[in-house]
This record gives sequence, C-alpha cells and structure tokens, in this order.
Amino acid sequence: MSFEYTDAFIAIATVNFEKLVDFYIKFLGQNPTNYIPNVYAEFQISALKLSIFHPKSSHAAEFNDSFRSYMSLCLEVNNLESVMYHLETLGHPPFGHVINASHGKEIYAYDIDGNRIILHQSHKKG
Repeated sequence: MSFEYTDAFIAIATVNFEKLVDFYIKFLGQNPTNYIPNVYAEFQISALKLSIFHPKSSHAAEFNDSFRSYMSLCLEVNNLESVMYHLETLGHPPFGHVINASHGKEIYAYDIDGNRIILHQSHKKG
C-alpha cells in the first residue's frame, strides 16, 4: 500500500472559542484564514495550520477544566525577546526564564485556555 500525507495541522478544542480566537488573532497578528463564528477558526502559520474548534455539546466533557493536554504548540521565532514582550502586552507573559538549550533559546507561555506554547529561537549560525 502506498500513500502520502498531504497536510498536517494542530487543532485546539475550547469552550471559550471567541476569547481563544481573539487571543490568537492578537498573538499571531493575523485574522483566521477560515472562520465560522463560534464553531471553527483556522490560522496559517508558515507551513503549519493551527485550528481552533468548539466541541459539540455531546463531547464537551472531554474538554473540561480537569483535562489537560500534554501537547504543546511549538513556534520557532527569529527574535525571542520581541515575542516575549508581545505576550506581555497581551497580558500573558511567558512563564519562567529563558532556557539555553543545545538547540537554542526557548521559553514557555500559555494561551488563555492554559495550552502551552513553546517559543524557540535557534542559535545564530555564522
């Protein structure tokens, strides 16, 4: 059997749909490329699609406050300090200190639903 994956994206479920969409509009500095009010919003981030959806009431219990995902949205940036400042102006400053890892600098932030965002800046090459 031969097949090929044609696309991949991350989807975040939330019962705070409009607030979370507004957070990502402000954080990413762009409007959704696909938007259905209170149902679905999709952002194109480079080659990654970030989708936010409101779960149907029959599935709402799966996404209550006691459920926490182990998934993180990882975004590579070219200026970590600028993104950190941007998050502070949105009222969601990064958590902790910048970590100097073998692959570069990174810091963690959280969106309004508590989903972890890992912001990463690669070591400068040259």
